[in-house]
Amino acid sequence: ITGGTIIKHNANPNLRSVVTAILIIAGSVIVAPGAANSHGGKTHAEPFSALEAVQKATQLYERLIVSGKLPEDWETGLSSIQISVRGDETARETVVQFKRFAGDPESLYFYFDRRGEYSGSNFTGK
Repeated sequence: ITGGTIIKHNANPNLRSVVTAILIIAGSVIVAPGAANSHGGKTHAEPFSALEAVQKATQLYERLIVSGKLPEDWETGLSSIQISVRGDETARETVVQFKRFAGDPESLYFYFDRRGEYSGSNFTGK
């Protein structure tokens, strides 16, 4: 995994606070510059954005916590979320990593193909 965006929280925030901060930061970094140059709605040819990846991964992450498939400490102990892109243009994959302060496994990864379709998740990052 190369490059990426890291969003960190130093305290033990709850998930909604972290997600709100992420969306505000990502929105100001990703959406604002694009909005200045946009000429209407998004077309199918535009790439899957980091903001869209965070939104989709957060929905999946919340479902795992609510369903009990992930213990509560994944919500209360979340320390950072990293978004990265790997592969070339034809096999591009966006990876969203949820990392917690402590515990084993330390991270949970969600994968999306270049169109933004969910392609899997795991604890290894591979």
